[in-house]
Amino acid sequence: MSFHEHVHRQWTLPCSMISVMVMPWMAFTAENFYSIQLTDVTQASGIDFVHTDGSSGKRFIVETVASGLATFDFNGDGLIDILFLNGAPLPVQPTGEGTAHNALYQNEGDWKFTDVTKHAGLNDTAYHLGVCVGDYDNDGDPDLFLNNFGPNILYQNNGNGTFSNVTEKAGVSGGSHVGAGACFLDIEGDGDLDLFVANYVDFTFDNHHITHMNGFPAYVGPLNYPSTTNQLFRNDGNGVFTDISESSGIASLPGAGMGVIAVDIDNDRDTDIIVGNDLRPDFLLINEGKGHFKDTGALMGLAYDAFGNVQGSMGMEIADWNHDGWFDVYITPYQRQLPTLYENRKGASFEDVARQTGAAMGAYADVKWGVGWVDFDNDLHKDIFIACGHLIDNVDQFDTNTQWAARNILLHNTGSGKFTNVSDQSGTGLLPKMSSRGAAFDDLDNDGDIDAVVLNTRSKPTLIRNESQTNNHWLQISLIGTKSPRDGTGARVYVKTGDMTQMDEVHSGRSYQSDFGKRLHFGLGSHEKVDRIEVRWTSGTTDAFQTIKADQHITLLEGKGNLE
Repeated sequence: MSFHEHVHRQWTLPCSMISVMVMPWMAFTAENFYSIQLTDVTQASGIDFVHTDGSSGKRFIVETVASGLATFDFNGDGLIDILFLNGAPLPVQPTGEGTAHNALYQNEGDWKFTDVTKHAGLNDTAYHLGVCVGDYDNDGDPDLFLNNFGPNILYQNNGNGTFSNVTEKAGVSGGSHVGAGACFLDIEGDGDLDLFVANYVDFTFDNHHITHMNGFPAYVGPLNYPSTTNQLFRNDGNGVFTDISESSGIASLPGAGMGVIAVDIDNDRDTDIIVGNDLRPDFLLINEGKGHFKDTGALMGLAYDAFGNVQGSMGMEIADWNHDGWFDVYITPYQRQLPTLYENRKGASFEDVARQTGAAMGAYADVKWGVGWVDFDNDLHKDIFIACGHLIDNVDQFDTNTQWAARNILLHNTGSGKFTNVSDQSGTGLLPKMSSRGAAFDDLDNDGDIDAVVLNTRSKPTLIRNESQTNNHWLQISLIGTKSPRDGTGARVYVKTGDMTQMDEVHSGRSYQSDFGKRLHFGLGSHEKVDRIEVRWTSGTTDAFQTIKADQHITLLEGKGNLE
């Protein structure tokens, strides 16, 4: 994206709204809620993956948007593993040729990871952009879909630590596009996971060109290429998918897809889709039932920011951040644009409240990508982590207001309707200056708090251990569907403690071209037990569980109404 495209029609931030960097000499106490401590543990982890975007010096736009990652338990041993996506050398025709490949790291415990990519059969050399994880064949093992520059790939988990490429049989290669985010979802409540695939812009090597900033060569933006449409594949239940992009209404919506998330945003018990578009209005695709979707983004106030501008939307995340029973939406954008926190007004509309809540504090100057709405300190309130870094590698030569390598941002949810930037007080995990892209969040050491992994373009990733000492309690929940998708994708969980009810859903695909969080995590504060858990499955079934002890990971089975 070119600089001039992104600042076009942008406003000047009033001085009263500019966040002030906290100085090291300022005193802080325990009451100042800087209890989150995140530690960089990359060096000793055994992870030596180095990402490539295929940079050749020719500045192909696809280089700027790579890549995402996924955290998931691929082998069922109870430890969350990590898959880093990789690009490939450019220029090449996007046919899978090249030398770079993804990296699957098996979690060995005690913050040690082993590269098992080759053994797992995931060392293809396509140009990878986005990933989603889902048990599409309902056999109890998580499968992988990779959204690429060029034909996409579906990997079936064989249940023995290996994967098989079943793309041709499944019919989901999707042609030759510049990929983006993707998500598995059950669009009709039939228990099979369908597949939504976002595409970016209609770039080819033949229509490639560059621009110049103050005499320096730079990447052009998405408006320099034709828009694209997204794709929707229906799972026929026999290992084969049918392209229903046209009949579903998806193919009639041109955009420039980046981050996506599938969520029941209007509380009608079917799954909708939100798509962040780069310099085009964002989509809110409401599920009308029977496999048809309608874009209501502009009508409901989610397509544009508070000033009516399109954003360079990158990452996508949802949470019920204010505990009112409705999911809100957080979107990360380009430089000199503030993230948007779209508060859900009970399904009638959305209002961008990022400025008045502090949810954009310190996030104006840099380009923002991966994002997680995560309760890092288990205080019942979800915090915001933003991965930052520019896409123009020489931007420091002509723009003194931003930077190629930037620090990531942590915004603490105070629980009183406000966020506070605590990046400078929250440990070494927030110190690295990189150009980050995808970000994922899971409990990597099974100690009851959420850790983070960040993919950095053209560099090693950042592995972050949560060392917060709060004495707060927690609960983690895994789901097994019987009539619904076996991995629980799309199911909603309510957790009641005292007079507060938290809710979450199992997602497949989120953040920026990434996936995480299949094991739902709830911070419980001082509560030593949960009064009630309610699970609303996509099949229409509802289960309830009473009086569950805190500080454990439980598995709930659809239709059983008890703990397993």
